[in-house]
Amino acid sequence: MDNNENKNIDNQNKQGGRPPKRFHTIILIIIAAILTMLTVSFFTTMLESATTKEITYDEFLKMIDEGKVERVEFNDTGKITIKPVKDSSSPVNYTYWTMELYDDSLLDRLNKAGVVYKGNESETRSIILEILVGWILPFALIYLFMWFIMRKISKSSGGVMGVGKSNAKVYAQKATGVTFKDVAGQDESKESLKEIVDFLHNPGKYVQIGAKLPKGALLVGPPGTGKTLLAKAVAGEANVPFFSLSGSDFVEMFVGVGASRVRDLFKQAQQQAPCIIFIDEIDAIGKSRDSRFGGNDEREQTLNQLLSEMDGFDSSKGLFILAATNRPDVLDPALLRPGRFDRRIIVDKPDLKGRIDTLKVHSKNVILDETVDFEEIGLATSGAVGSDLANMINEAAIMAVKAGRKAISQADLFEAVEVVIAGKEKKDRVLNEKEKRTVAYHEVGHALITALEKNAEPVQKITIVPRTMGSLGYVMQVPEEEKYLMTKLELEARLVTLLGGRAAEEVVFDTVTTGASNDMEEATEIARSMITRYGMSEKFGLMSLADVENEYLSGRKVLNCSEATAAEIDIEVKELLKASYEKAKKLIRENRETLDRIAQYLFEHETITGKQFMDIMEGREAGEPYEVKTEAVEIDAEDDTDVAEITAKETETVEVDEKDEEIEE
Repeated sequence: MDNNENKNIDNQNKQGGRPPKRFHTIILIIIAAILTMLTVSFFTTMLESATTKEITYDEFLKMIDEGKVERVEFNDTGKITIKPVKDSSSPVNYTYWTMELYDDSLLDRLNKAGVVYKGNESETRSIILEILVGWILPFALIYLFMWFIMRKISKSSGGVMGVGKSNAKVYAQKATGVTFKDVAGQDESKESLKEIVDFLHNPGKYVQIGAKLPKGALLVGPPGTGKTLLAKAVAGEANVPFFSLSGSDFVEMFVGVGASRVRDLFKQAQQQAPCIIFIDEIDAIGKSRDSRFGGNDEREQTLNQLLSEMDGFDSSKGLFILAATNRPDVLDPALLRPGRFDRRIIVDKPDLKGRIDTLKVHSKNVILDETVDFEEIGLATSGAVGSDLANMINEAAIMAVKAGRKAISQADLFEAVEVVIAGKEKKDRVLNEKEKRTVAYHEVGHALITALEKNAEPVQKITIVPRTMGSLGYVMQVPEEEKYLMTKLELEARLVTLLGGRAAEEVVFDTVTTGASNDMEEATEIARSMITRYGMSEKFGLMSLADVENEYLSGRKVLNCSEATAAEIDIEVKELLKASYEKAKKLIRENRETLDRIAQYLFEHETITGKQFMDIMEGREAGEPYEVKTEAVEIDAEDDTDVAEITAKETETVEVDEKDEEIEE
């Protein structure tokens, strides 16, 4: 695209599609002329009415006899206009008029008095002219002015008041300021889009082998994963015109407007090909056409027009359509078939490496100190999307400034993770001693079972400080490594851990509180998924009994079985949760002394780290050095492993390094 085209596009963007300034000047001149004519006509009428008076015919004859008439004009309507002799003593010299009567002696009387008289046939014309100038002409000018304006609007906007005009914003060159370097954690998605950009830049090598540019690509994924950011990166990399708009921009209250906007959009795009069209939230117009519950004529017309336009354009000219949605399940099948959206690019939640890369991208403009370890933050933020990670970096920077530091520390980042996940600390919510102790036992119950269960994730932090998102306390667990699969044993351990807080309340206080409601919801969800989706039930075996709706939004599970089977599922879920709860209570009772000791420490300090928790659990003072004893170990020499006898005779005192918890002998 040459510089002239770029300038034209820039001018269009700056003016926002408005008419040029010369057009505005012409309109102002026309308005001023109309106002001037109306003003002159108004004041002329007022002046004439102020200096003209009607008199009777006998008064007219008397004025002639007294020599007060200078000139008389007769017109074809029977009106006599009388010009009196000027009177220097009078401030106003009026013009009189009267209606002519059948008086044969009038002309003789005028001749004797020496009055000048003449006939005037222009009165009717004067009245007509007055009507034309005073009434018809202004209305005609107003009508022409409105017609001219509407015609200009129709040409520039594609319809009345612009409702049929596409609202797409046009970007050229690197106007978005975003490139693929600004997108992290989505390597596969970037790879697919880089091929599209390369095709637009170098079509020859693809055409030579017979390859065709895909007509469209659909970006699919949860909110916040970077779909729109990827589209902006394509705009920054492609160096071709980039039309960007949302699916809701096609929707109006007028039927047919959406279809008109689609036509206008593709017309503009084909004129500037090669180019890219990006439609964000395409599910607003691309929902499946289903008449079971009534249709939406406007939306369906818009969709039909979009389908028709996608079939009609020639992809060899370099016109490419990019769309984004987080609800692919509701899109019309005709929209998803090859030949329209040829590629479906999944923009999913980033993995550990992706989260680390995303943190690095968002932190490139902030100052970090030497304690920052993005791998630890990445492990602690499993399930977070790009927007969450960007928010965490920003929150950490704000905390560092509030604390008077000039760089972000690891502690700031962990606190920011907690703020994004659980909210800020509610310093104004003060628990009474009984509630505080109950919350302490509840949270330690979770943590204790986590430590006792072999398949549970290690504890990073325990706190009973209330947070703004409703929690009175929580246990922060950080996995040792990224996992993509969970075994049945790990899920069962998770159930026991979730119910550990409720079990601690019942064992210690012989009663329960409302604090376990979220734990029960999560535990019930896991247990139901184990039975209906993962085939981890002996009773139902490998049957799939539930489907997932809105996978990238709510992830709601819907049963696809009979009511009788659904009732049996409820019983199975109840039994699984009951067994997990009994196991949790058993573990709490067996470790009651440890539970009391950790809960008392948490009650006093309100927040403890994972290291302090393990120290107290193993009978040491929190943070104190401890001893590790190695005993003599004998391995049978006759064993097939050919391992010699190993004996350790000394007992050595070692210290735990606060930073990396490595044991040095």
